[in-house]
Amino acid sequence: MSETSEINNTATERNQRLLAGKVVSNAMDKTIVVLIERRTQHPLYGKYIRRSTKLKAHDPDNTCQVGDFVEIAEGRPVSRSKAWSLHRVVEKAGEFDTAG
Repeated sequence: MSETSEINNTATERNQRLLAGKVVSNAMDKTIVVLIERRTQHPLYGKYIRRSTKLKAHDPDNTCQVGDFVEIAEGRPVSRSKAWSLHRVVEKAGEFDTAG
């Protein structure tokens, strides 16, 4: 019985939409604002253009700081503007800097 529920949980996780981006704000309680950048091709000229979207995501433990690179997952709405939640922190801000 528990095996089928585990299989169903992994199946729903596979269908989840994941996006990666940079945290630009953590001023709200249990909420982060993530900047998602994508490159699209201009329909007429063919030049690649950077487009960005800011999404609010649920961060239940307030673990993220501004500058962190995170992965967020789509889910059910938590509030009026939050339908994404923190999946994992890929890279903390300042980790890649070397003290010299």
